Amino acid sequence: MISHNPLTSDQLDWLREVLLNRIDDETNTKGLDEGILDVPELDGFLTAIVSGPVVLVPSRWLPAMWGDFEPIWNGADEAQRFMSLLMQHSNSIASMLMEAPEAFEPIFYERKLDVRVITIVDEWCEGYMRGVRLAEKEWRTGGQDIADLLAPIRAFTEETNWRAHALGDEAEVDRLRDTIAPNVRVIHAKWLAERSGPQVPARRDRPRVGRNDPCPCGSGKKYKRCCLQ
Repeated sequence: MISHNPLTSDQLDWLREVLLNRIDDETNTKGLDEGILDVPELDGFLTAIVSGPVVLVPSRWLPAMWGDFEPIWNGADEAQRFMSLLMQHSNSIASMLMEAPEAFEPIFYERKLDVRVITIVDEWCEGYMRGVRLAEKEWRTGGQDIADLLAPIRAFTEETNWRAHALGDEAEVDRLRDTIAPNVRVIHAKWLAERSGPQVPARRDRPRVGRNDPCPCGSGKKYKRCCLQ
């Protein structure tokens, strides 16, 4: 069983600094893929990675995380620390979705607007869909069920020109936003069941040995007095 070991706020802040500072402020990024730049986007990305129809190894998803801007590390220790925290966070997400899915919550930004606190989900959703696109063909095999579950997430991304924000109905935007976490839990459960496959009872290659039969180890003793003990 995977143990749930979430990162601390300081560790998440450090990851954010690495992601953001790997691109110099003076760099012209027009036409280039900046990759993932903040923690909510990273959280969404890793959630999709551990929730999908196929297992993706880091060598497959790391390039998508960096985009066109892989960092220049200040020594091996910094690189090792980053990868260690990255895998810890990924394992923490997987653990929560498998062992306590009802407690899983995405990392969203919040913004205070007058007296109201607005939950910002766009970056998380962009990260999640980036993860989906790594195995888009396999995700499509989920058919309309998976497409419907992904729809609220897509609605907060550039892919749909941020359709959710064009609705003009605050209540409907809130409703879409509130379906993201429950849908993610269902998506993970569906693909987990698909990957596990049907449970087939184990078949014996030879008859069961009775308690009073000669032990198959060749000792000459009865099974109950030998290997059964």
